[in-house]
Amino acid sequence: MSTTTAIQWKIDAAHSEIQFKVRHMMVSTVTGFFREFDATVESTTDNFQGARISFAAQTASLDTNNAQRDGHLRSPDFFDAETYPEISFKSSSLEHIAGDNYKLVGDLTLHGVTKPVALDVAYFGAMTDPYGNQKAGFELNGEVNRTDFGLKWNTALETGGVMVSEKVRLHANVQLQKG
Repeated sequence: MSTTTAIQWKIDAAHSEIQFKVRHMMVSTVTGFFREFDATVESTTDNFQGARISFAAQTASLDTNNAQRDGHLRSPDFFDAETYPEISFKSSSLEHIAGDNYKLVGDLTLHGVTKPVALDVAYFGAMTDPYGNQKAGFELNGEVNRTDFGLKWNTALETGGVMVSEKVRLHANVQLQKG
């Protein structure tokens, strides 16, 4: 009977970014970042097929480059960071599609609500950095409907449309470090 040892990877936060993008007033896009986050990956293969992924971001760390807007987003109208301090994701599958492309499926918990989400993943490869650390790089993209997670605040505009789109695009550039 053979056993496969899982390889542990940890996010390299200094070389990673977690973003969300939302249409504002139907004419522009606001980009936000989470400044505090953590992730771990456990894989038994070199190409990460079937890896188990766990991710968490602190809602109070969101940053849209506008203090007033950030305060509103942290309030009960949106993330309610005091009541729900963390957004988390736990994978159920990571499937190799073709070439560098994967499909990541898992449960996203936001604002006390857990829903399945699917993300498109591009795997950029692995290499050893000048300090002897094994690194791997990924780009992840997807979208969710914020109202599915209880983030329902909005205002109708006199000219038609709404202040904030329900669709939120998710984007992450992630560098992992082995060990």
